[in-house]
Amino acid sequence: MANGAAAVAEKTFYEEGTSSRKGILGWLLSTDHKRIGLLYLGAVGSFFIVGVILGILMRLELIAPGKTIMEPQTYNAVFTLHGVIMIFLFIIPGIPAVFGNFFLPLQLGAKDVAFPRLNLLSWYIYIIGAILVLISLVLPGGPLDTGWTFYIPYSVRTGANVSLAIFAAFVLGFSSILTGLNFITTVHRMRAPGMGFFKMPLFVWATYATAWIQVIATPIIGITILLVILERVFGVGIFDPALGGDPILYQHLFWIYSHPAVYIMILPAMGVVSEIIPTFARRTIFGYKAIAISSLAIAFVGYLVWAHHMFVSGLSDTSAMIFSLLTFIVALPSGVKIFNWVATMYKGSIDPKPPFIWVMVFIFLFSIGGLTGLVLGSLATDVHLHDTYFVVAHFHYVMFGGTGTIFFAALFYWYPKMFGKMYSIKWANIAAALFFVAFNALYFPKFIMGYMGMPRRYYDYLPEFADLQLISTIGSWLMGITMIIIFWNLIHALLKGPKSKENPWGGVTLEWHTSSPPPLENFHVIPTVTHEPYDFSQLKEMKNYESD
Repeated sequence: MANGAAAVAEKTFYEEGTSSRKGILGWLLSTDHKRIGLLYLGAVGSFFIVGVILGILMRLELIAPGKTIMEPQTYNAVFTLHGVIMIFLFIIPGIPAVFGNFFLPLQLGAKDVAFPRLNLLSWYIYIIGAILVLISLVLPGGPLDTGWTFYIPYSVRTGANVSLAIFAAFVLGFSSILTGLNFITTVHRMRAPGMGFFKMPLFVWATYATAWIQVIATPIIGITILLVILERVFGVGIFDPALGGDPILYQHLFWIYSHPAVYIMILPAMGVVSEIIPTFARRTIFGYKAIAISSLAIAFVGYLVWAHHMFVSGLSDTSAMIFSLLTFIVALPSGVKIFNWVATMYKGSIDPKPPFIWVMVFIFLFSIGGLTGLVLGSLATDVHLHDTYFVVAHFHYVMFGGTGTIFFAALFYWYPKMFGKMYSIKWANIAAALFFVAFNALYFPKFIMGYMGMPRRYYDYLPEFADLQLISTIGSWLMGITMIIIFWNLIHALLKGPKSKENPWGGVTLEWHTSSPPPLENFHVIPTVTHEPYDFSQLKEMKNYESD
């Protein structure tokens, strides 16, 4: 019966759409939140592959001292493009735009998001921003070469095509704001009967906190980008010291957005972890309210710590001490989450399927990233480590080891629900193990190089760093192999994989109460919520749950 329901749902999802249009137009003009989530998945996944290729090219250049495969200016452009693509086109939109779009209404028991047409518009704005980035590569002046932070004064003096590239980031910001507005309204207005705020799944809480950051913080970077364009085009002295401007003002404005943006990246990932652990530990999440409130606390305190990126820029001692203290404080709600995740697993009936294994990889890598963040948040050690490879390693352990790892965990967790197909469990486990080895080989040597004094973003280096650079480059090859295994597994499952069970993991949140993939408006009858979140006594009542 479950397979028959899945077939009917698949026909509804993939053939009928939200209008009478068929084929590609049925997708490009659809206002179904699930289709829009899949459109984001296709776009985000494509840009991720490009970013990975650029990263491997950078590591090939750094395999040995001296020139290997590219010139210094080309290297500058490659690492800038790698950063811009990975930050603005993959990590920031990744989990909210893909899994938030697909599963937020399902977990709330809603038929769709509050503003379906606005949701489609946000995807088109995202694509327009991405196209502008691509156009900037071929126009006179060449690719952006400033680094992803676009620091002044270089970004107003370089001959590279800066204005169009950063205008693309401005456009992408609108997509982020519209998505945030949609999610906030959906959470407030579209919850199923009986679902109070403290009966919402924790992924919804995390996405809700993220949406507020998107709405409040993103306009700041938009204004800052416009000021840079004004300075480049009209010579207005705002940031360039040669024109009477203040480059430190740019850093403040940039990080007032970009540090909250770190939480746009990591908060939804933490929400996914809070879904996966109770499902595979078969236990109600420990400290539900503490985890929910800690998401809002991270979002709030995250606005107050931006200047910890600027300890060596000439801040007063008083300001530096305050920002250092706030940096340590923002670690507390993250620590609450990790403690509660581990406590949830204690004495649980753990079923180590691929999503759970990816989460274990995340907790290990993210803990290293978080603890090394405290090293950088301490004034004395930051002076020594600022702008070294130590910062590069910390950043990647948090962003890629955190958000990137959970992007794959979420994909493996919800893939059967999204597509009604099951991937190879064995190859998903192999990919997780290889990812763990590749990641640490690629990035852990950077901690050592940074401590030894290797500056970040340098095209060349002293012979004393050669062995560690070689290990890091070999790690990048292993990472490339891992990505091939992951994408091959998922694409093969989509094309030739067996039908998935309706509820293969035994989840109890509302998305598991409907067919796989879900029908057009998610539920034939809007559910009424009577249970607490993560109450596994529901499994006995769920008609679509098939145990092994």
